[in-house]
Amino acid sequence: MCLAIPGKIVELFPGTPHLATVDVAGVRRKVDLGLLLDDLPASGDWVLIHVGFAMSKLSEQDAIDQMNTLRILGEDEQAMQEVRGYGLDDFDDQKPSLYNSPRKQ
Repeated sequence: MCLAIPGKIVELFPGTPHLATVDVAGVRRKVDLGLLLDDLPASGDWVLIHVGFAMSKLSEQDAIDQMNTLRILGEDEQAMQEVRGYGLDDFDDQKPSLYNSPRKQ
């Protein structure tokens, strides 16, 4: 099942307002913001991502809640595999994120 996963915008590309680098649980990828041009996110905003597209903006608390829901459903690893598979861009500077907490049983 493909699920949307939250990510934090860490960089916008000057001259290309529809592309951003987003951090999802320490994995950084380029994401298309084209669906949000009417309310373009800024660096530091959280977005809900599906197959490489930001679908909506959300609060940090909603992002945490969404990841917890994915963990409860056992879908967090599948969602991360989807993010890793975007293949739009790889980044060497992988940073820890608020999602990197141990799984709760």
